[in-house]
Amino acid sequence: MNWSMSDEFVIQDLKFKHLIRINFSIFVLILFQLCQASSSSSSLSSHPSPPPIPILPIPSSRQISWQLSEMAIFLHFGPNTFIDTEWGTGHADPSLFNPTLLNATQWVNVAKDSGFSRVLLTAKHHDGFCLWPSEYTDYSVKSSPWKNGKGDVVGELAEAAKVAGVQLGIYLSPWDRHEPTFGKTLEYNEYYMAQMTELLTRYGEIREVFLDGAKGEGEKDMEYFFDDWFSLIHQLQPGAVIFSDAGPDIRWVGDEAGFAGSTCWSLYNRSAVEIGGTYTQYEQEGDPSGHDWVPAECDVSIRPGWFWHASQVPKSARTLLDLYYKSVGRNCLFLLNVPPNSSGLISDEDVEVLREFKELRSSIFSNNLAKQAHLSASSIRGGSTDFHFAPPNVLEEGIYTYWAPDKFQSSWVLYLDFEEPIIFNVLQVQEPIHMGQRIIEFHLDVLNGKGEWQNVVSGTTVGYRRLLLFPRVESHHLRLVIDKSRADPLISSLGIYMDPFSTSGDAPEKSFRSYLSQVLQQIHSMAASI
Repeated sequence: MNWSMSDEFVIQDLKFKHLIRINFSIFVLILFQLCQASSSSSSLSSHPSPPPIPILPIPSSRQISWQLSEMAIFLHFGPNTFIDTEWGTGHADPSLFNPTLLNATQWVNVAKDSGFSRVLLTAKHHDGFCLWPSEYTDYSVKSSPWKNGKGDVVGELAEAAKVAGVQLGIYLSPWDRHEPTFGKTLEYNEYYMAQMTELLTRYGEIREVFLDGAKGEGEKDMEYFFDDWFSLIHQLQPGAVIFSDAGPDIRWVGDEAGFAGSTCWSLYNRSAVEIGGTYTQYEQEGDPSGHDWVPAECDVSIRPGWFWHASQVPKSARTLLDLYYKSVGRNCLFLLNVPPNSSGLISDEDVEVLREFKELRSSIFSNNLAKQAHLSASSIRGGSTDFHFAPPNVLEEGIYTYWAPDKFQSSWVLYLDFEEPIIFNVLQVQEPIHMGQRIIEFHLDVLNGKGEWQNVVSGTTVGYRRLLLFPRVESHHLRLVIDKSRADPLISSLGIYMDPFSTSGDAPEKSFRSYLSQVLQQIHSMAASI
């Protein structure tokens, strides 16, 4: 076939046009892919940043529930109440136990009205007397004249607590000075677990089981099968925390004075302690390198003794407030013993102190001055547009919303700026404990008249709640600085308060009772002048 020049030109032109069409198609495809990638990137950036990884150890759901309850009432009651003693011998006649006016509803209402959400009862103390009709001994309420031997203190308290929506806990003393099998390891452990089973299967939901290693000198040697007990308790009552020196859920704080160390970790090494041993500093402070989550419970009695004695008087409301700062305000639960009297009621003077204690707390903590501030931070996880971890979260109720700084930061700071100067003397900081306990050291600054940051107070651990009381300060501008942390610090709550009742370094101590007295005097003076 013969090709002319014009034919060859046409062929070349067609090839060129085809090549252009191919290149154009490739260009369109690449442009489409770039648009898709840009759209995908834009869509991805609109998603919030995920929460940070929790730092171990972290609490179980029952431990979180326990911590959120903050305060509990302990009820020491039994034959000791009627014989003016603390540690019964186990030989007191059951006929002595006859609380003719016993009213468990009064106990529960006093607790609830005073702001306590949990009650614990000494179902059996060291004397071995049972406040429920146990099938395994006659040394119980069924041998007493109270209600003709048909009464059940545990049952009445369980019913009253259920009606009021108050959580119930029980104390079952391992040491039993009445039971003949005590000292016979196998027989007594079987007896103890049988009684524990009665308590955990008859009375509905139990939220705490309190155990200790108390035993007088010279008593029979006795090995307690603690691991078996713990397994039984968690099997029968999965929501119950177990208290002992070594947990497994909560620990003793190391004293019966009602306060923890100024540094108090929920982290702990259970293997480092034995129930009944003495580890005061370790129990008060916890262990920043601990592998277990075992927060502390601070137990103390409102009176000098644990059981009611007619000759004793309760602590003042101001003293209880001080203990609140040093227990709840140091990452612990405040367990306050309020013993019923021999009539079976909580005494009027104790009720009055508890009422004043509640009014003190309400007066101080009902007005968070931080809510008047504009909050900002050195950084925000996910950037300033990600509200999931924004600074205002620290003003919301609960531990599940929080401020989180961005990753890889060299400083962690929350700023509070007020339109008008505020006067305050209390700082509250909380961590979202379900994410682990993180903060090691922190401090609060105010901007002084010279435009310089001035330190107000410094603290160590935070945990569920940290309260610091200091001389009163006035300022427009505050900043909370986290100096050291096990991981990126997280703040779930920040509170700034004014406490006019406590000693704060710049004013004399002013109790609520004296404050009320002054108010009443002023009223009487005004009435006399009319």
